[in-house]
Amino acid sequence: MALGVAVAVGTALIAEEDDGTRPGSAPPATPRGAATASALTAVPSVDPGFPSSAPSRAPGALPSLLARPVIRPEQAFPSTGVRLADGSRYARVDLSTTVDCARDVPPGLARLVDRGEGCSRSTAALFTDTERRSQVTVTVLSFTRVEDASRVFATVSADPVTYRAIALDPPPRAGLPTVPPGSARVLRQAMTLRSVVFADGRWGDGGPARETELRARTEGLLHRVEDTVAAYEEGRT
Repeated sequence: MALGVAVAVGTALIAEEDDGTRPGSAPPATPRGAATASALTAVPSVDPGFPSSAPSRAPGALPSLLARPVIRPEQAFPSTGVRLADGSRYARVDLSTTVDCARDVPPGLARLVDRGEGCSRSTAALFTDTERRSQVTVTVLSFTRVEDASRVFATVSADPVTYRAIALDPPPRAGLPTVPPGSARVLRQAMTLRSVVFADGRWGDGGPARETELRARTEGLLHRVEDTVAAYEEGRT
């Protein structure tokens, strides 16, 4: 069975920093192909990604891997602080989870995730950088069946604007501004064994400047969560 895998912001202070070197941190499980917006605009143009091969343990180990519970919030987002490979640091300022995946997504995505056996859990985290300029929401939708995750990923990759996950607004305790509606954003998505991971990056002031910098932040956080989820789903943690 071929599984598609592609690429694919508590408190304001970093309280519990994860630099990727603690026990259980795993290297990327699979190659990534871009599934990205090529320009930073309110309605980004898209260069769809193409799925790559499945983890080497599939399909023989697939039944035992799918017998595991879907990833829980504290497993997908284990730290309130994250340091990426490039040295950049981010604080997780909000975390939201539900087993009603259609509740917190736009109608088009809600209808999509409800097909088949549906989505088992949705968890979203909001990250900001140490200068508190960017806001990146990373959302993990986990499915009972690989086929449902693959179908959702393929549809989202073809039209990530219509089928994007909803970005979290910062809670009052975070002391961050709410990004103005219609602001420019960078959208990215990835697929692991049975989950689709979304990343939605915006500047706190809603501005369109520094596209390359915002893209790097959005993709870096997507990759970190993708790697964490893949390690769990493939039985490596």
